[in-house]
Amino acid sequence: MTELSGTERRNIRQGLSVSIVLKQDQRTGKLTDGIVKDVLTKAPVHTHGIKVRLESGLVGRVKVIHT
Repeated sequence: MTELSGTERRNIRQGLSVSIVLKQDQRTGKLTDGIVKDVLTKAPVHTHGIKVRLESGLVGRVKVIHT
């Protein structure tokens, strides 16, 4: 099974279980788990991860996609 990359927009869609890094956690790298509500990044690729809004309302960049 191949690891899906959180840096490619095509791998991320609503309802997906992901781990994101919040803006305030970028220094520590602390991850927050949740379900994708909205994909916010318009570009097809972003080196730091695609920005999403979780169903909880938190916004961050995808680091891990849970399959």
